[in-house]
Amino acid sequence: MDQLEIKGKIKTAQINQALGFFILFFGVIVSFAMIYSNTPVQQMTSLVSGITLVIIGGAMMWKATNTLKKIQPKK
Repeated sequence: MDQLEIKGKIKTAQINQALGFFILFFGVIVSFAMIYSNTPVQQMTSLVSGITLVIIGGAMMWKATNTLKKIQPKK
């Protein structure tokens, strides 16, 4: 793997980490939005979609962090 590929993978991992944080944060907001829902169906929909977003965002951040740890040289 040459330097250009390594830099590309690092940049992709950093972008995925930032996007994962945004999705995770948005999932927390959606989960808390269930407090303002009127019916139990709306509450469950908000809860399930919020938890799903939190899981996706957390997994993206975890994968990006692991990729960065593997690629970046140790100091």
